[in-house]
Amino acid sequence: MSDEESSPQRVAIGISFGNSNSSIAYTTSEGRAEVIANEEGDRQIPSILSYVAGEEFQGTQAKTQLVRNPKNTVAYFRDFLGQEFKSIDPTPCHQSAHPREHESTVAFSIKDTESDDENIVTVSEITTRHLRRLKNSASDYLGKKVNAAVITVPTNFSDKQKESLSKAASEAGLEVLQFIHEPVAAVLAYDARPDAKLSDKIIVVADLGGTRSDVAVIASRGGMYSILATAHDYDLGGALLDQAVMDHFAKEFIKKHKTDPRQNDRSLAKLKLESEAVKKALSIGGSASFGVESLADGIDFTSTINRTRYELLANKHFASFTRLITHAVEKAELDVLDIDEIVLAGGTSHTPKIASSLRNAFPPTTSILAPSTSPTAINPSELVARGAAIQASLIQEYETEDIEQSTHPMVTVTPHLRASIGVLCISGSESQGLFRPLIDAETPAPVRRTAQFATPKEGGDVLVKICEGVREIKVTRAEKPQTNGRKEDDEDSEVDSDDEPEEVREKVWRVGKVLAEAAVKGVKKGGKVEVQVNVGPDLAVQVIAREVGGKGGVRGSIEKPAVVENGSA
Repeated sequence: MSDEESSPQRVAIGISFGNSNSSIAYTTSEGRAEVIANEEGDRQIPSILSYVAGEEFQGTQAKTQLVRNPKNTVAYFRDFLGQEFKSIDPTPCHQSAHPREHESTVAFSIKDTESDDENIVTVSEITTRHLRRLKNSASDYLGKKVNAAVITVPTNFSDKQKESLSKAASEAGLEVLQFIHEPVAAVLAYDARPDAKLSDKIIVVADLGGTRSDVAVIASRGGMYSILATAHDYDLGGALLDQAVMDHFAKEFIKKHKTDPRQNDRSLAKLKLESEAVKKALSIGGSASFGVESLADGIDFTSTINRTRYELLANKHFASFTRLITHAVEKAELDVLDIDEIVLAGGTSHTPKIASSLRNAFPPTTSILAPSTSPTAINPSELVARGAAIQASLIQEYETEDIEQSTHPMVTVTPHLRASIGVLCISGSESQGLFRPLIDAETPAPVRRTAQFATPKEGGDVLVKICEGVREIKVTRAEKPQTNGRKEDDEDSEVDSDDEPEEVREKVWRVGKVLAEAAVKGVKKGGKVEVQVNVGPDLAVQVIAREVGGKGGVRGSIEKPAVVENGSA
């Protein structure tokens, strides 16, 4: 048997396996990532499996069974993988098959065959079945058998959970090329666009899902990503927004018909499904209609709600999303002024109010990439799958051993600069000069940066100082306005006496520790000085300073510093 026959060609896709929804994507021959729809036309495929008389339903078809057949419908199971039963929170499964303990793992008791007997199916087997359906949908669409994937996972997915997911994927006929973190996949989807320009920046990725929200602060340095901090909330998600809508319409129903549809499981399931549809409609329109046949006691119910009313109902939840995101920034020991971009991912990110709340919490210099704030924003529900597909296309040609070596912590965990490194140029006619950051903090080594600095028109000697840069937030208060050159009259003063002067916050740089000095002598009139800083893998620094167009230059080196436990110096 030839090697070609024994080792079939890899056909790899990207899989975003979410607790609420999953997506599959591939990369076209032109290098564009495209999300694949399943047989029912769903691009966001509910992570739900349901069984009716031995027939397996997946996605939207399975979701509708939550009303008719909840005990044989398995939902919200991803986070149970690799977990002990005593450590899980089964609350999201209240209206579907309930998890149970089985041989130190989590399982479900369902009728998944034509027989009336219930079978114990482990969460690992459910995951295998779900991934198999995703793989088959991708194979049918592409016209060739998919046999490999890059799968995204949350930043706090444990090694045991990854191991369980890898085993489940293998049993589904998928080789896991790599697990990548969901926020990194989201950033990759943006950076892989043809018109994207790579630059050093701090990005916050807020992945707001159906049952949980995950936030990561990422330093992007020359196309390399470093996660600085993460924050997770397992109770904050789209389900809370659904609940606000559910409670609103339930109260309307009670007012008209004197019965609570939430007291009956079947009525509650109908109410939940329709409320979720209303929430989605309000993300793209100013109002939405609610209508359910036989909601409770055989009574049909219709109503409407506008976006303003909805935002008032769910206002405390929107505030919670903003708090979680700002908390992640604080955990990274950063200020909102340090954040260059906020990327909103996950289905709940379609809600315009979330983006507008962030617009108020962050400065105008922060770009918020969401459908309601940016015309170039990528669909938040597809971001993570697209990033996984791009990564799959990059590594699918490599041998498994090479992939494992290149993703080993010895390779991927590199030392980072704790402080910024910048340049201060002082000429003979100046006393202080102007500090300019050259390499940002949290940049992984090795790294090289070069910059040119204008010198005084008369030329002469220039002293170049390589310094650590300390970022500070300067707060000033704007003075109260005056009328006609005088303070406002007594009446107006009384009205405005409680108004605090507006705070103006700005980011400023202060020169910290001086690492090295070099003198560039005899710079020509109107000349420029070029400074190159090289930071090696051991964090030792090499500096070259010279006149642009001149010969030679000044070279120097700074010994490697002591590295602390987290790999920063």
